[in-house]
Amino acid sequence: MSFSVKSVRTVDQPISFFMQQAVENPRLISLAAGLVDYDSLPAHEVEEAVRQVLGDPRSAQVALQYGTTQGLSALRQVLLERTAALDRVTPAAMSLTPDDCLITTGSQQLLYLVSEALLDPGDLVITAAPSYFVYQGTLQSMGVRTLSVPQDADGMQTDALADLLAYVQRRGELPRLKLVYVVDYFDNPTGSTLSLPRRAHLLELVERYSRDHRLVLVEDAAYRELRYDGDDLPSIKSLDTRNAYVVLAMTFSKACAPGLKTGYAFVPRDLREPLLRLKGNHDFGSNNFTQHVVHRLVKSGAYDRHVAVLREVYRRKRDALCNALEQALEPGWRVRWARPAGGLYVWLRLPEWVETGPGSPLARAAWDEGVLYVPGQFCYLPEESKTVPRHEIRLSFGVGTPADLREGVMRLARACKKVLGAAAQDGCPTPLASLTRP
Repeated sequence: MSFSVKSVRTVDQPISFFMQQAVENPRLISLAAGLVDYDSLPAHEVEEAVRQVLGDPRSAQVALQYGTTQGLSALRQVLLERTAALDRVTPAAMSLTPDDCLITTGSQQLLYLVSEALLDPGDLVITAAPSYFVYQGTLQSMGVRTLSVPQDADGMQTDALADLLAYVQRRGELPRLKLVYVVDYFDNPTGSTLSLPRRAHLLELVERYSRDHRLVLVEDAAYRELRYDGDDLPSIKSLDTRNAYVVLAMTFSKACAPGLKTGYAFVPRDLREPLLRLKGNHDFGSNNFTQHVVHRLVKSGAYDRHVAVLREVYRRKRDALCNALEQALEPGWRVRWARPAGGLYVWLRLPEWVETGPGSPLARAAWDEGVLYVPGQFCYLPEESKTVPRHEIRLSFGVGTPADLREGVMRLARACKKVLGAAAQDGCPTPLASLTRP
């Protein structure tokens, strides 16, 4: 067959192997795949919502019929009210109505649709480094060029972004820059959260560099409701009071159930119709029955009650993983990491001379010990002037029990000991500083 250029550019997601192993290989403890906690999935709540939807003949018929491309209007209304309440503003303060909301088949479909609507091959997109690797796969298939700025404990470094934008302008490439992407709550993969000053600065930069065309800032807030410490921060969308620049993408996959496969977004008004035209060609609308079920969950308060339970479940799992790391990693290894305030991920930086990628001594030792992690290099797209770091690891505490997480860390520590000990015998440099703890 003769395949399209786009098909050839599209590659398998590296996480697919880890997700398959997490499900199929009982010998392994997976600290890799970002699956959610099995035991807390809201089976009873969903069963009750389904019973309510199907219990009335009229509501059952409506739910089992085709829906609309944009999504169930009643669900869009409650999501607007809920999102505004999270930001402690009114919908009018963000210039939003239910018509600015789009229901999607998970947030990944929304990211794809926005990219399809805005990007042509050769266009520029700016992300943090590291960044969400599944979306990087989308960008790669689109044939765009990706530029990145570093991030730290406070998220994307917006001063570095300002420098990069100025550089893009000097090179005359600003017309090709279309999109800036950020995971601003408990980032996947690093667990960091964009600070409030940087949120305002990021939006200001997007506005300032919207010269011959408007830039779009995609705010991926998939993990916003999974906060375990501290106070919530306002979304960047709430700062975009004219609804002109920011696409806010959220999902029920993490804070409710991924099997529902339901996401939603609030978009600038002039982006809505292009997105709906593309989505109409994709699927004529996401699963209508599931939208009715999700509407019942939100409207009844069952979703809010479940999120409250889930925060406690994941707080215990996060603490189990982080406490185990603190106890198991030896001071001389100089492994750096931080305890995230929410989300599902912990990011480890090993000494630069320790490779963590597929086929590396550490990856093989971890496999032999029966534990999986995500190599950090998957979270970077190659750039001409930058070298991809190969000494980082993403750990997930989503699916394992606290006991599994502790055991998984012990196995990872044994693998580290094998590699670091062997490297020291071979004359590799010995780390001098102690473990940097949260």
